[in-house]
Amino acid sequence: MARAFRAASPLPLPSSSSRSATAASGSGSGSFTWLLKKRSSKAPQRSGPSGQEAEDEGDEEEAGAAALSSAQSSSTGEQSSSSSSSRKKRADALARLRSVFLAAITHRRRRRQLGSCVTGTIFGRRRGRVHVALQTDPRSAPVLLVEMAAYSTGALVREMSSGLVRLALECEKPPLNAGEKRRPLLEEPTWRAYCNGLKCGYAVHRECGADEWRVLGAVEQVSVGAGVLPDDGAAGAAGGASEGDLMYMRAKFERVVGSRDSEAFYMMNPDGSGGPELSIYLLRV
Repeated sequence: MARAFRAASPLPLPSSSSRSATAASGSGSGSFTWLLKKRSSKAPQRSGPSGQEAEDEGDEEEAGAAALSSAQSSSTGEQSSSSSSSRKKRADALARLRSVFLAAITHRRRRRQLGSCVTGTIFGRRRGRVHVALQTDPRSAPVLLVEMAAYSTGALVREMSSGLVRLALECEKPPLNAGEKRRPLLEEPTWRAYCNGLKCGYAVHRECGADEWRVLGAVEQVSVGAGVLPDDGAAGAAGGASEGDLMYMRAKFERVVGSRDSEAFYMMNPDGSGGPELSIYLLRV
């Protein structure tokens, strides 16, 4: 009966073995579902270390980028500082070269522009030292500025009031070594001074300072003339106010070159009549 029913039934009845298999499969499917839930619950825990590693890697990348940017900025700063220092050195070198070049050009220009006619100015305090300045034009620096150490301006004025005046400045002519060049006559440092044949001490070559420039600037518009300058315009030009008024005389001088060791400057009268009243001689003996 049972065999006939099994044969007639389209589906086989579950046997004991099949039941056991079904139970095993049911228990297995339940265990699989629980395992999936467990795995899903553990998934974030497993992803945690991987995320931490990713964050660590991101931090490392950010640190590397920061280090690279700092290195680039430091290298850029070093390059900028080195470029600025090199530019400063280049500017300093150009400035020194320009100053040397301009000084050489100015010196040569002074020597070339010293023609046959110069502007001469004699000034000083009445009881102070006499200064003699020769300029190529009223605005240029003096090509010769000497100070007579033992001769006062008042004595020179008294000498000029009596007639002609001859000022002679003499300097030594030492022997030269092989290949050595002699300096120009107008650049000699010290001179022996004579006035009308009488020795009147020494004369010293001087650079044009602020006091001398004040005097020359005050008489810049004067072509020919003599007078007294106020103390407020040139208070310290050749001494204090205790040495008397600041006197000046200005005129045109004709330059005559005898040789490399002798030159003469003759004062030119504005009306063209009469001989020179003042002559200045430069000699190297």
